[in-house]
Amino acid sequence: MRPGTIDGQQLEDARWRLLSASHLSDARVFSAEFADVADALAGSGEPCWDAWSAAFTARAALLGGDVAGSATGVATARAALEHCSPSAERALTLAYLAHVEVSADRFDVAVHLAVDASLLADQVSAEDPSRPLHQAHHWLSLALTRLDLEELAVAQALRGVRVAGALPDLGDRWQLLRLCAQQHAELAQTVHRRGDAARSRELADVAVRCATSARELPWEPTDPDSDLLDVVQAWALALRGELDDALAPLRRVRRHLQSGNAPLWLVGYTDLALSRLLGRLCARDADLGRLSGEEAVELLVTASGAFAAAGDRRRYRQCLLELGQATAAVGATIEAMHWLDAYRAETSRAQLHGRELWAEMFVRRSRLREAERQTAVLRRHALEDPLTGLGNRRSAERLMGELRTDRETVSLAVVDVDGFKAVNDEHSHLHGDAVLRRVAELLRQHCRTGDEVFRWAGDEFLVVLPDTAEPQAVVATERLRSAVADADWAALDVGRAVTVSIGLATSTGTRSWRELFDAADLHLFAAKRGGRNRVRAAGGQPPAGPADGGATRPAGSVDELVAEVLGGARRRPGWAFEDNEVAS
Repeated sequence: MRPGTIDGQQLEDARWRLLSASHLSDARVFSAEFADVADALAGSGEPCWDAWSAAFTARAALLGGDVAGSATGVATARAALEHCSPSAERALTLAYLAHVEVSADRFDVAVHLAVDASLLADQVSAEDPSRPLHQAHHWLSLALTRLDLEELAVAQALRGVRVAGALPDLGDRWQLLRLCAQQHAELAQTVHRRGDAARSRELADVAVRCATSARELPWEPTDPDSDLLDVVQAWALALRGELDDALAPLRRVRRHLQSGNAPLWLVGYTDLALSRLLGRLCARDADLGRLSGEEAVELLVTASGAFAAAGDRRRYRQCLLELGQATAAVGATIEAMHWLDAYRAETSRAQLHGRELWAEMFVRRSRLREAERQTAVLRRHALEDPLTGLGNRRSAERLMGELRTDRETVSLAVVDVDGFKAVNDEHSHLHGDAVLRRVAELLRQHCRTGDEVFRWAGDEFLVVLPDTAEPQAVVATERLRSAVADADWAALDVGRAVTVSIGLATSTGTRSWRELFDAADLHLFAAKRGGRNRVRAAGGQPPAGPADGGATRPAGSVDELVAEVLGGARRRPGWAFEDNEVAS
């Protein structure tokens, strides 16, 4: 097909044919199918189809022995997927790429692709079920199996069955049931080898039920698919202890495969299952003797060669191990050593990949943790005042921007330290910093639960009182004023008691937070003019505090009042001060 001569539906049909051909051990089928549509896929001009074009190119390169070309194709596909929206289609592409990478023994990339595909499939699973979604679970299950993550592979197969069950295509449902039966049977084999016979039987029961459900569907599978289901079900029966019932189906399938041009991988899979069954029969019935044991060894040799030719390194390693065990059981000690040495060499190779993978993942995890830590530090610096530990002006503006002052009753208190400039001038900025930290601590300790305290600028603080009318807000802020005035300041060596003045404003249903702040700031100015150390609100103020509440100003306070007026003007929204640099 030439570019421009194929529409979207034809591209989808071609994609499904290529995915089906990817299952086959005969590379010629896939290569012929891909050659027919490669130009059309590459010329579609759409990122998602560009990704599929690169993915199938990677698969074709791998089948041709071009490992570098396969890696390039996967990288190109991943780059194209960055321009595709999150969807089941994207999850399917990622799952297929994971299978390509694990087939190329690039386990590290395969793991990351599988993780991304799984997360994306989980995100879209709540949406309408679709063929791309159940195929994503299908390919994920296959990739995870080859990564020796059998428990996860079973989980993906089960999810695929659930999705396929909601779709009308019986063929897809049959394939997922067959895969689910196979994954449960293989996990049962692994669990049995670890010594957990009870759980092995439970898993084998699920495998038999899945196989039975597939047979009950009004669907005619291909001969290889039907043979594979027979092998899976027979092996599941064997794992349940029904050895005699399993032998006849396996013998029948093997005769059928020998009579025709059977897929090489399926021949190996059948021989592996039959050899395991014969081994169990020999262990149960001593009368079967040496002949059955030797047949089991021959079957394992055939299976290992088939898996090696098909590129299934995982099952190839299983055959090597079982060959060592089977030849030792029949007394062929030298031959057993040969197979076990081969298994050790192959396993060392696989473990090396595993160590490299986990080392890289550890480094990546460490980098992510460090990035998270730095992000948290930056967030804290962006929203927290470093001197007092309170939220800073940016944090306050963010909170107030979220308040619905047009619908909710909110009070805002602007708190200013009285005579703070004198502390800096007469002592030092270090003394001033200590005063600000102590005031911040007192405000935080004595504010109500739910109220928020911020350092707005310089010696000015802000208290947000949600769901608070003016009378309650006056009481709450008077408690803050009293806490500061009554505190013991002698330890700070500032030569005077520290007090605060507070301006308070309450939303009337029409004010924005900026208007509310301006009103509170004006009331703060009135509190300063009225003698400091007091709370001022629109409805009046409580009695002045004892420390500095008289109507008469102390000597020299005119200059300070001028500084306070100028400081108040500078502290309107839009101005900010560093540390305690403020004239008040």
